[in-house]
Amino acid sequence: QLRLVESGGGMVQTGGSLSLLCTSSGGTFSNYAMAWFRLTSGKEREFVAGIHWSGEHTYYTDSTRGRFIISRDNVKNTVTLQMNGLKPDDTAVYVCAAGGNNGVLTTKSPSGFRYWGQGTQVTVSS
Repeated sequence: QLRLVESGGGMVQTGGSLSLLCTSSGGTFSNYAMAWFRLTSGKEREFVAGIHWSGEHTYYTDSTRGRFIISRDNVKNTVTLQMNGLKPDDTAVYVCAAGGNNGVLTTKSPSGFRYWGQGTQVTVSS
């Protein structure tokens, strides 16, 4: 069973940058596609970015493409979300997730992910 722990959240001003780290243990990390979600004010999980097991393919939303970069290290069992040009609307709890189908990300829906971290708070002030 995969265990995921996030770190790197904090408070930043509009236009600033943060890097989030998700560290995995207890399973074969490279078997899974990885993604970052964020919890909306209604506590729904909103897809932010995702990456295939190999790191070859990455996915974003219209609001995060060009500002956020997801990457992974299958030796260190980590996935990173580099967030640039942050806006107040990016304020949320960011959660790391593992899933997919044989390491391939097939959906941006939370239902496609089996393991979840506890999350880390990101606050962007105006």
